[in-house]
Amino acid sequence: MLHFKAIGKIMGALLFLIGVLMLPAAAISWIYQENSAPIMISAAISLFIGMVAFFSFSKYDQLVRKREGYLIVVLSWVFMSGFGMLPFILSSEVTSVADALFETVSGLTTTGASILTDIEAMSKGLLFWRSMTQWIGGLGIIVLTVAIFPLLGIGGIELFVAESPGPTSDKVHPRISETAKRLWYVYVGLTVAASLLFWAGGMTFYDAVNHGLTTLATGGFSTKNASMAYYDSAFIQYTAIFFMFLAGTNFTLIYFGLIGKFRKVIRSDEFKAYSFALLGLSIILFLPIYSQSDISAEFAFRKAAFQVVSLVTTTGFVSDDYTQYGEGVIFICFMLLFLGGSAGSTAGGIKFVRHVTFLKNSWLEFKRIVHPRAIVPLIINGERVTGRIINNIMNFLLIYLSTFVIGSLLISLLGYDLATSLGAVATCLGNVGPAIGQVGPVDNFAFFSPVAKIILSFMMLLGRLELFTILILFTPFFWRAN
Repeated sequence: MLHFKAIGKIMGALLFLIGVLMLPAAAISWIYQENSAPIMISAAISLFIGMVAFFSFSKYDQLVRKREGYLIVVLSWVFMSGFGMLPFILSSEVTSVADALFETVSGLTTTGASILTDIEAMSKGLLFWRSMTQWIGGLGIIVLTVAIFPLLGIGGIELFVAESPGPTSDKVHPRISETAKRLWYVYVGLTVAASLLFWAGGMTFYDAVNHGLTTLATGGFSTKNASMAYYDSAFIQYTAIFFMFLAGTNFTLIYFGLIGKFRKVIRSDEFKAYSFALLGLSIILFLPIYSQSDISAEFAFRKAAFQVVSLVTTTGFVSDDYTQYGEGVIFICFMLLFLGGSAGSTAGGIKFVRHVTFLKNSWLEFKRIVHPRAIVPLIINGERVTGRIINNIMNFLLIYLSTFVIGSLLISLLGYDLATSLGAVATCLGNVGPAIGQVGPVDNFAFFSPVAKIILSFMMLLGRLELFTILILFTPFFWRAN
């Protein structure tokens, strides 16, 4: 049976951590002489309930098995969303519970879809908390807590597995807590570097920190209504492109690169496919943009590269309205919503390693048909891929597309046009942000009904936790006693 008391203990630790992470936003409100009470009260509620839950169950030391791991991950995102929306509600700057939930889920899942119609009118403390939700969700709060759980006497391996269900097995250290710590060192270091470069490029320090947080999280929340288009600066936009590219790269590979293990980077089939795809797609998108605009080739390429990297890495920053360049460009940008970054990155989406595995296996299938008795192994990163992993990827792709179809049907049945329904579900399931239809790069999600927003919020959670982690809870054998 499930060890619910152990789950309660861990949930308490998570809520306490959320309360602590709200405090910087409260400090921002105080510095800018805003009303910091809503964020302080929200932090106090999270801290109090977290401490009560943790200490109430602190004497229970049951092992966290795989089943508890999946349940804890799902519950943690539900509770984070519930408590994370408190600052929005208590501040009265977001009046609807459905809107507050949507904005918070969008932040924590690093989707970047927003219901805010005038971002620049929001208080700075609340906007900072909005950016923090993306930074928290970027590499996954579970990975952070895995890093500190040994201090609390809580094992973390099952949580890490449930939070990171993608088909990647590289570890930077045999101890899971040490792996989590080192990945967070990389994450924090890159966030600081991006923030400083944005600041050096002309952003205010406040805006630079906010954009640094949301860039490395591949989240895309901005403090400006026009997103990155507000900054007419090649330096800032190229800086964003560079760090979005890094954020969409497997953080394990970044770590190996930083410590000089370049062979591991070079032999990664996913990284090579990811890099060449971004370059090729940027060139393809450059052609119609340059031909239809009276701008320099460099500016056209920058527009193309920015939008390709932003969409593929599921960051969702906007530097231009890509819908103005015709149906062909709109179609390309829509298809980019289904790519995703690398496994082990902060990006959402299907992930390149799944596409590479699917395409390689499909190509080899022709050889197997011609030579039915031959043993034709699938090799990724120099290693043989087992049939179980191939089946997992094929099942994931089928369930992902089925979820996209069902979600689009539900939204369209609520009265929205087909393009908007397809775009909204694709971008929420892929954790991207902008899409097509009425949710294009210069639009937002405010016009959706509360029911539609709840459905789309569920799609964001499904995409962030890569389907299986949530859907497995709806199977009868998950709840069946051993």
